[in-house]
Amino acid sequence: MSSHGEAQPMEAARSGPLTGTAEVPGDKSVSHRSLILGALSVGETRVTGLLEGQDVLDTAKAMQAFGAEVAREGDGTWSIHGVGVGGFAEPDRVIDCGNSGTGVRLIMGAMATSPIAATFTGDASLNKRPMARVTDPLALFGARSYGRSGGRLPLTIIGAADPLPVRYATPVPSAQVKSAVLLAGLNAPGETVVIEAEATRDHTERMLRGFGAEVSTEVTPEGRVITLTGQPELKPQTIAVPRDPSSAAFPVCAALITEGSEVLVPGIGLNPTRAGLFTTLREMGADLAYENEREEGGEPVADLRAKFSPDMKGIEVPPERAASMIDEYPILSVVAANATGRTVMRGVKELRVKESDRIAAMADGLRANGVTVEDGEDWWIVTGNGPGSVAGGATCATHLDHRIAMSFLCLGMAARAPVGIDDAGPIVTSFPVFVPLMERLGAAFRGAGA
Repeated sequence: MSSHGEAQPMEAARSGPLTGTAEVPGDKSVSHRSLILGALSVGETRVTGLLEGQDVLDTAKAMQAFGAEVAREGDGTWSIHGVGVGGFAEPDRVIDCGNSGTGVRLIMGAMATSPIAATFTGDASLNKRPMARVTDPLALFGARSYGRSGGRLPLTIIGAADPLPVRYATPVPSAQVKSAVLLAGLNAPGETVVIEAEATRDHTERMLRGFGAEVSTEVTPEGRVITLTGQPELKPQTIAVPRDPSSAAFPVCAALITEGSEVLVPGIGLNPTRAGLFTTLREMGADLAYENEREEGGEPVADLRAKFSPDMKGIEVPPERAASMIDEYPILSVVAANATGRTVMRGVKELRVKESDRIAAMADGLRANGVTVEDGEDWWIVTGNGPGSVAGGATCATHLDHRIAMSFLCLGMAARAPVGIDDAGPIVTSFPVFVPLMERLGAAFRGAGA
């Protein structure tokens, strides 16, 4: 059952060529951060291109609850009147972050060094996800947390009245954990330092600099060392959110596996800490070109042109690339099922604790549709037999996970028999226009909302 009401079954049948331009929504990671940093600045921040999916809308409501003024104007521009670093008010209601692990973890960090209390909850999927990875480092600042076993939601954080700066080495490669610590460090005196053994997406560091914080990054023998000088006055910004590479992955990958397709996906953010999927697809032999490369808002951007690629081969994806494409492994596995040979994905245990256990969810659904999959705790292997070789015919469980839902719908576009999903409802959390966008390109969907 969907987190937003009745389950919405849907199926995708084999499509003719997908053609046209796919205008995907704004980047979810940048959207969350623009709202939070806008709320922590002094003055008005204006944001265009904000992703208006449920995850980001929940973050906007949370910023209002903490005292910021957040409004959407008629032309789609968002205005955030911030309260300044350390200026969050204590919310008078529970903060419901819906399905968003990014939203809840970043907001926890942003409030943990102010002398206020806040209680967080989410949907059935989010309430199963581990929060101790964030509450443990926040405790070093002096924040206290009280939640269910494993630090799971619902959970209350009491912020530190006299926060201390911290030096923290992240035990897992996680941009959410890194960002939570950096946001907490904003209201701590002195320098807060985060050390990560593997580079993760760096939107937080880039945007903090844009808002006027002093942030330095150094590569050392112990890893990537990010140092933040606390208690700045953040200056409001005008932000143009680039289009989301994680959303672009779906029309791009669908075009690569659907015979005769050619799709242009304009204005995609190609931050090197996010672009691992596109590098991997090109190594597999995908006909995927970058056009009109440029920089917008401090982020590299390009238009992507994807064409049907019948000669793609399975490869071994370098484990060190995992952090730059962790959300894209589900749709990569769909491409791998339509390539020739084995695609090996290692170092991906983080997939076990996303909105669902994404390795298990994709492995089960792919096997049900006739694909050979092997999997272990932090690896999986998909063996493909070339384009048009997937039998299809099964209905897959999405486990309230938007990326699982979209991945299996893309599988159905190139399978011999339709592929169904039990619930398309979660798609709205990150890509609310996915179904009409894909239908305009030529996808054949049946079911609620199609």
